[in-house]
Amino acid sequence: MYHKTVLDNGVRMISERVDHLRSVSLGIWVNTGSRDEIRSENGVSHFIEHMSFKGTRRRDVLQIAKELDIIGGLSNAFTGKENTCFHGRVLGRHVDRLAEILSDIFLNSTFNAVEMEREREVILQEINMMEDTPDDNLHTLFTGLFWDGHPIGWPILGTGETVSDISQETILNYIRASYVPNEILIAAAGDVDHAKMVSFFQPLFESLPNSDGSRSQRSVPVSRGGFSTYHKPLEQVHICLGGEAPSQVDDDRFACALLNTILGGNMSSRLFQEIREKRGLAYAVYSFLSTYLDAGLLGIYAATDPQNVNLVLQTIRDEILKLCDGGLSDTEESEAKEHLVGSMYLGSESADNRMMRMAKNEFVFGRYVDYEELAASLEQVSRDDVVAVACRTFRDGNISFAALGPVKDEDVDRGLLRYDR
Repeated sequence: MYHKTVLDNGVRMISERVDHLRSVSLGIWVNTGSRDEIRSENGVSHFIEHMSFKGTRRRDVLQIAKELDIIGGLSNAFTGKENTCFHGRVLGRHVDRLAEILSDIFLNSTFNAVEMEREREVILQEINMMEDTPDDNLHTLFTGLFWDGHPIGWPILGTGETVSDISQETILNYIRASYVPNEILIAAAGDVDHAKMVSFFQPLFESLPNSDGSRSQRSVPVSRGGFSTYHKPLEQVHICLGGEAPSQVDDDRFACALLNTILGGNMSSRLFQEIREKRGLAYAVYSFLSTYLDAGLLGIYAATDPQNVNLVLQTIRDEILKLCDGGLSDTEESEAKEHLVGSMYLGSESADNRMMRMAKNEFVFGRYVDYEELAASLEQVSRDDVVAVACRTFRDGNISFAALGPVKDEDVDRGLLRYDR
């Protein structure tokens, strides 16, 4: 059963009791992420996430870790383009303890200067690790190329230069502007009692001051296409290409989810079968869908030998053109729907998945979206809808392409990135 409470200052609390679950997944969310940063502070949201576990007025870093370990739970945090979340999962009998610890790190972190310098080095190592991982590095480069000039394309971790310059004052100013009541959401799913949840969090969060209005409005990202190769002495060439996709609120998002599944979303997908199974051109090949409140990206990734780059691009082009020409069978459509619906219901058996899904729907739609509603929306998608989204996404002049590895611009046949006949 779903419940929602809004405090006078705008802090929201939502919960879903699931009787057959013995655990509780609890998250304290704030509706801010890397797209809300300015260039000079890129990475500050992620820095705050790290520093929140490094000591409060009541606990030092070791006490936080030990107290979370003692209750046998799983705790973590993550920063995204649009949200930041501090969360954990414990048995129902330990939820009060988890709630107290998460509230403490969210409300009372000290951002100690000594700890901050230590954690800065950790984050710089995290950036180095990402840059040493070719697929992760390429995705970061590709996103920056795709949304060139817009904060949504900047790396969530920040860069070595920006992270090195983030100060304690930068963090505190960002928190004052962005960690404000109407952007805060507390969500729980599983063995949870909503009334007890409200009685615990209300005294802690109702005194938070309202925003002074200093947070800037989000601008809408637009992709105009781009092409870039990044030479690096690797064994393989890693490639990414893609076009604009529907946003999280666009009616065409369901058709695009089906397109992603059919194109490269699982082992029976067209790209996996054609590129890996039939031709042996790649071990890793897939499509991916990145959606935001006002924008979206449908991309394709593959890693292959340098001499096979254009052959892989030719195969991708052939499959996209088949789709745009209406080459989609009833069986393929129905199987993609069954895959998505099945994955959704299997995910519903996880308290973490239910909590995160519920929180994201609250930020995007301001309400609870049940599983049956989503399944019905997927079932209503027609083959023509999927074809239309494919044609819009991969239209000429709007495709971005990036490659990382032993490759140069002239090695890539750009004609293979045009999807006209």
